[in-house]
Amino acid sequence: MQEINFYLVDAFSDHSFGGNAAAVCPLTEWLPDETLLKMAQQHNQSETAFFVRTDEGYELRWFTTLDEINLCGHATLAASHVIFEYFDHPSSTIVFSTRFVGELRVTRSGDWLTLDFPAGETQEGEPPAAMLSALGIDSYLHAGKGRAWLIELASRDLLEALRPNITAMIPGEHKVTVTAAGSGEYDFVSRFFSPGEAVWEDPVTGSAHTMLIPYWRAKLGKTRMLARQVSARGGDIRCELKGERVLMSGQAVTYLNGVITLREITSGEYEK
Repeated sequence: MQEINFYLVDAFSDHSFGGNAAAVCPLTEWLPDETLLKMAQQHNQSETAFFVRTDEGYELRWFTTLDEINLCGHATLAASHVIFEYFDHPSSTIVFSTRFVGELRVTRSGDWLTLDFPAGETQEGEPPAAMLSALGIDSYLHAGKGRAWLIELASRDLLEALRPNITAMIPGEHKVTVTAAGSGEYDFVSRFFSPGEAVWEDPVTGSAHTMLIPYWRAKLGKTRMLARQVSARGGDIRCELKGERVLMSGQAVTYLNGVITLREITSGEYEK
């Protein structure tokens, strides 16, 4: 039997039931990948972040209910919140090493945590007709492809009115962020859809903003922007482009903490 601390954190929010929830599990050493995936499936959140402390900082990995993924912003913010709040971290900066995107840094200033991620490029392209039909999009201003599809609509109203037929969208191939110019205090707004996942509309998506920030920087001519993801839960992200890096700042709050009990089935495998 093995006991593992468990945290459920609302990232990119200063209150419960806002932003994007992520499960966080600190580990003393890495468990088998199959066990990590089963744990993420049992948690049934959009992502679970696992981390292991090292001499240099922390190793960090992210799992959805389907597989390990190469980058997740809100789960990184959630893991950082856990480290700052519940671990005796000696400084205001956390250094994460990751398998796919190298070193990531998170810095705390007051209640705000800032993610330092590599900027994501997009290449102009024509979206699949089946995806546009499932999204209910008849026309758009721009479309491109990077980590996911990026589609700009003519207004926030059109964006908020989208009611996708998610079952008609192909997992992986039709992962898409839809965006529009903002109004008032917001420079731009967005929504993110990921068919096949347990949470098919991501409430607030850090990884999507690695594409959105360079895109809107080019359109607006601004390096610092305030973004809003206009999902049902919603969340604000302070954005900045610095060379080939993007800075994304948000807040986070703990919703739940507890203990997972893993019971061994066979050598190297566990049952919760």
